[in-house]
Amino acid sequence: MGSVIVLLKECWLQILATILGTLMAISNGMAYGWSAPIVPYFLSNSTHIPVTHHQGELLETFFLYGAAAGLPTSIFVVNRYGRKCSMILSSFIACICWLMILFTYNITVIYVARFLLGVAGNMVFIGAPMYIAEIAEPQIRGFLSASIYTMLLLGFVIVYSAGALLPFNVVPCIGIFLTASQVLLFPFMPESPYFYVYVNRMEDAQKSLTRLRTSTRNIELELEEIKKAIERQRSEKGRPQDMILIRSNRYALLVMFILNTSEHCIGISVILMNIHSILQEAGSIYMSSAMAAILFSIIMLATVILASTIIDKFGRKVLLITSGLLTGIALVIITIYFHLKNSGYDVRGISWIPIVCVMSYAFTFKLGLGLVPIVVTAEIFSSKVKALGMTIADLFYVIPAIVSIKIYTALVDNYGIHVPFYLFSASSFVAVTLIYFLVPETKGKTLEEIQLMLKGQKPDAKADKQVMQALVS
Repeated sequence: MGSVIVLLKECWLQILATILGTLMAISNGMAYGWSAPIVPYFLSNSTHIPVTHHQGELLETFFLYGAAAGLPTSIFVVNRYGRKCSMILSSFIACICWLMILFTYNITVIYVARFLLGVAGNMVFIGAPMYIAEIAEPQIRGFLSASIYTMLLLGFVIVYSAGALLPFNVVPCIGIFLTASQVLLFPFMPESPYFYVYVNRMEDAQKSLTRLRTSTRNIELELEEIKKAIERQRSEKGRPQDMILIRSNRYALLVMFILNTSEHCIGISVILMNIHSILQEAGSIYMSSAMAAILFSIIMLATVILASTIIDKFGRKVLLITSGLLTGIALVIITIYFHLKNSGYDVRGISWIPIVCVMSYAFTFKLGLGLVPIVVTAEIFSSKVKALGMTIADLFYVIPAIVSIKIYTALVDNYGIHVPFYLFSASSFVAVTLIYFLVPETKGKTLEEIQLMLKGQKPDAKADKQVMQALVS
């Protein structure tokens, strides 16, 4: 308890900036999971906007198309105007989109709003991890970075609950409140000192760092370390081709390709956007699909909170491997259940199995695979190429998400729901193998140490130890 009080006292502004800066992540979670409870409403007789099944599928993919289309804008805004500005702009766009959804009776307007919500979501999920990693002290960087996913999953809890149980207009009203709050309050938070150093605004960098650190004793030392890191990273030029030509950037891209692609090969976007229909297909007699979806989102949220408290203790790699193995087991069991059901066997007596497996998936996936990648993304790229690197990493996330949904729909329509789940199951164990051999451990390392590690170089252990002791003292 005493250590928590000390942490709050020393890092309160970093924590507050993280909370205010990630309100948009709640909105993004709501937008991501919105189709799961809302498409059934649109297809029902009580809808105010009648849609076809094809239009319902488009409501899922338009969000992801927007995320992909927003990549160039995200790079430009984050590098030109800063991490803080990109986060404010994303919440402003999202606020407009929720207003469009609230007041329209036209499905085309909702398509546009979903597309722009994807653009805004992409921008915040590039700007926010960069911002948090750059304002946080090393000993709490993992915890604060994980809060992005905590907020995202809180959005899923809200949309699965309010979307399924309350009137249609409640969800957009919540989205408007959250995004408007970030637009109004986040401007009072400091910008990243890394960004200020990157654009040669040294006085602003010092002011920002002074605000973020309760003790001014080590400000000059930390600022000097940031300068050295930026100067070394500037020598890498930051050209697009350097993402391939420079070993550390190439390695970072490989790591993010493995982590982000694995998430969707294991079926996370499919499950998040189709949780109600998947549970209905399972035919459980023990719990309704709406209640199961709410419980699913609550378990994900609770698991991310748990994982965020242990990620800096056990490390990124341990959580990834444990998560992959346990998720694979849960997927294998539910796959066998669906196969038996589709083969004509009477599975009503064991229809509790898909409920248990889906809840297990929520826990095991978010324990590592659903949390660690966003933390590592913010840590693994050098400042010179961070915006470009994180944008490409986001592309590794968005494209597999779109492909996984398309493949899932095609396989279910032609062969049955058990076939894509066989694919998800196999992908879990392949992901574990790749992570074990190719993903490095970044726990407890400064951003500069991580870059040297990716280059295959060993930092000066004695000097780094002295710096770390000074920064945390």
